[in-house]
Amino acid sequence: MLDVEAALAEAEASAGIIPREAVTAIHAAAKAELYDIAALESEAERAGNLAIPLVRQLTSRVATSAPEMARYVHWGATSQDIIDTALVLQLRAAVPVIAQDLKRAADAAATHAERHAKTTMAGRTWLQQATPITFGLKAAGWCDALDRASARLDERLNDASVIQFGGASGTLAALGNQGPAIAVSLGNVLHLSVPAIPWHAHRDRLAALACAIGVATGTAGKIGRDLGLLAQTEVGEAHEPASNAGGSSTMPHKRNPVRASVIVAAAVRAPGLVATILSSMLQEHERGLGGWQAEWHAIPDLVNTARDAARALADALDALVVDPARMRVNVNLTGGLTQSEAVSMRLAQTVGKHEAHTIIERAAALASDEHRSFSDVLAAEPAVARALSRTDLDQLLSPDAYLGSAETFITNVLARRRRT
Repeated sequence: MLDVEAALAEAEASAGIIPREAVTAIHAAAKAELYDIAALESEAERAGNLAIPLVRQLTSRVATSAPEMARYVHWGATSQDIIDTALVLQLRAAVPVIAQDLKRAADAAATHAERHAKTTMAGRTWLQQATPITFGLKAAGWCDALDRASARLDERLNDASVIQFGGASGTLAALGNQGPAIAVSLGNVLHLSVPAIPWHAHRDRLAALACAIGVATGTAGKIGRDLGLLAQTEVGEAHEPASNAGGSSTMPHKRNPVRASVIVAAAVRAPGLVATILSSMLQEHERGLGGWQAEWHAIPDLVNTARDAARALADALDALVVDPARMRVNVNLTGGLTQSEAVSMRLAQTVGKHEAHTIIERAAALASDEHRSFSDVLAAEPAVARALSRTDLDQLLSPDAYLGSAETFITNVLARRRRT
């Protein structure tokens, strides 16, 4: 806020609205370390916002060194101009930190995608083993989503990087006919865009940015959930290094996925904060009552929550230990049942899709219920035996032979990244 007040003085002096001497005095007093934050907070509770006591104290400080210049502090502006523009400056500093960590996480995911393009593992739907995939495909999916999230953040931040300068009711009447020119000058000093019209009660830019932050946090949360599930004792396909894992106060053997928990916790919190910001868009007439104030906690909380998630995710993916041997054990766990679609599709060429599905479904249930080899059950099925040899079955039941276009999809993601 002090940066905005100093920039406002610079802009107004450039237009001849206030004396150049006032700029020197205001700049000298606009140093955050000169102010008692606790006292400002206490006064703000009575005043209704933080700008009012800050302007009062800034004016007093200027008056101490340059009494005649004190009258030019906050000239023609309103509290919301200062608070909103200061918020934009804070977002401009903070959101790129989130985006940078998301990009670092995407880079780590891309490395895993390239390294494990041929590392077969079980695909999982509804938390059950489905058809096989590769760990590279999973990591490429993470990478692609993270790239979209960081690009979306950059775009929405750029849209929101505009000054707020409208005076009491959005007309800048206190500055006569020079308001628009001063707004342009203020934008130049702060390196922010100048909107066509003040936006006191129109919070769509901030809301869109909040949504992008929420989506980015949700994207991180999905990956954090994956990391937690992959690290389960019964799965054990990827985990944080022992040096980074959390322990237990009672169980010495525990290696808890702490970073995954930070990411998921952030993703659980973010939707409520985004909802508050969306609800805050309902602002009355030219300046809102309550909606604007609700943003004061929600936006910083959302940004900090997203930052924690992005940093934890980048750190987790950078250090992730992948266990291809365990992936191999798990993908073979069902004895070929996860290859039922492959057998069914091949058999369908002979007996038709519906009939093939019925036959293979029955064989899979029998193998599972009687704990028999799926291959043996299939070989004993007359319709299967007529269409497929034992060699055919062995090939169809190999998870490495049923990866479809996984490698192509990985290549697509990595190629797109090289182009951008």
